[in-house]
Amino acid sequence: MATAKIQKTIARQQEKISEGQFYEAHQQLRVIASRYVKSENWDAAIDLLYGGALALLKAGQGGSGGDLGIFLIDVLGKGGKEVGVGEKSKLLTILRAFPRGEPTKKRFVTEMINWSSRVGEHPLGDPELHHVAGSIFAEECEPYEAERHLALGTKDSPEQLAKCEYEWYMQDDSHTAALYAARAIFPYLLVGNLRSANKAHLIFTSRLNGGNKSVSVQEVSSKSSDMRVYPVLPLLNFLGLLLLAVQRGSSDLYKQLAKHYAPHVKEAGVWDDALNQIGEIYFGIRIPRQGNPLFDMMGSMMGFGGGSPKPKPKKAEVAPPPPADVD
Repeated sequence: MATAKIQKTIARQQEKISEGQFYEAHQQLRVIASRYVKSENWDAAIDLLYGGALALLKAGQGGSGGDLGIFLIDVLGKGGKEVGVGEKSKLLTILRAFPRGEPTKKRFVTEMINWSSRVGEHPLGDPELHHVAGSIFAEECEPYEAERHLALGTKDSPEQLAKCEYEWYMQDDSHTAALYAARAIFPYLLVGNLRSANKAHLIFTSRLNGGNKSVSVQEVSSKSSDMRVYPVLPLLNFLGLLLLAVQRGSSDLYKQLAKHYAPHVKEAGVWDDALNQIGEIYFGIRIPRQGNPLFDMMGSMMGFGGGSPKPKPKKAEVAPPPPADVD
């Protein structure tokens, strides 16, 4: 909790902010925080930067508030602070205070995740931080940013990601459903999270069944499993069968699927790398490549760097399937 001295300092700067003196308040907060950092009074610097960042963000000053938030993350690192409840609470409170569409927010999120990966127990970043960041980006219709964080989030993240992809899909043609469903499924498979991949698939298809009356569906049951079959969406059928093959660990089933659906997968044009990695991870089908396959593939799918370029934010494109094609 901030000391009386820190609270008094923040209150003075809040007065300046209320008077519209944003630049002066920002600069003074930075100078005072730098003095605390120089004297290694980490807690005082953290409390000051936290209060100052919130005050500026609430006043609509995303750039200045974001700058103090990023400064705060730097101080957390220099002060050797761990990824604790208090630290995460401060960072997430700041994150939620950013104005919608503020560019500095993406850098703040990147720095926050990088800090948690350096000092926490999760090399790819704290799952709770990923989940909240991804959920916020999903609410703001930033699907690429949502994907990269929700894929590394918590058990609640698949629902958010599937809903995000479905809303994105609703802006496109009905026959493109599988392309958007795959964006919620492949990332989880690539990080070894089959449970989340299955959950994302179930949520996406459930929303599809309830929200798109133009897409017909048939329920197919057997002794070992139940499946929804989409007569005019073969690629969506492929995704469901792929998850079944992964669950069973059946390389023979995977090879049969890959052969049977090869023309449709080729038509989609963007799944080859992901499926090659899935084939190796789950079925031991080795592929020749250079570099780190997981990070290359994650980069390709979600824009972490590496792999193929991130697609521009436009409609996914695939030719409509012939109406009589039932798979």
